[in-house]
Amino acid sequence: MTTNGNGILSALFSAVAAIAKALTSSSSRAGTPQGSTGRGGVRPTSGTATLEPTPGHGGATETIELDPRSVRALRVAYAPHRDGAPDAGEIVWTWVPYAERDGRGKDRPVLVIATQSAERVYAVKLTSKSHDGDRDFLSLGSGPWDGQGRESWVDIDQLYSVHVSGVRREAAALDRNRFERVASVLERRFGWTAVA
Repeated sequence: MTTNGNGILSALFSAVAAIAKALTSSSSRAGTPQGSTGRGGVRPTSGTATLEPTPGHGGATETIELDPRSVRALRVAYAPHRDGAPDAGEIVWTWVPYAERDGRGKDRPVLVIATQSAERVYAVKLTSKSHDGDRDFLSLGSGPWDGQGRESWVDIDQLYSVHVSGVRREAAALDRNRFERVASVLERRFGWTAVA
């Protein structure tokens, strides 16, 4: 190896290429990508240099932000079932796009409010950032969906279409009283039907 700048860069690029090739070939030999979730997405694994898609991020299972004013005849009904599938009344974790719509987002809890189709549900996102006095947020208090016991607020002005395979995990079922408060606010705001 030479000691000039070009020689060092050339050696560095060769080393990086060799590492990338080794990582790629070890993943393909295993038959499934490292970090596979088994549900249509893959998670980052230790030792990898790139972040791979997580459930709900990318492809047919991507979580999609919808204009809630464009959704008609939505029936918001409490129907949680601890079966691993997202049901109305359950708080689940999925990737949610940022409001900037630039391809970025983060894994966060959402409250499932209704079924959209056999493969998708409607959901509203939760945040632990305080929104006291903000008319677009409703306080839920704290619950088992937040491991740190923080108070949560539901964003009632943003609606998401979540693919059932885009759900990373089922966190908790919201109690009926809090769910009905959310449903009532959504009914008043968007004209949807809240079913008791």
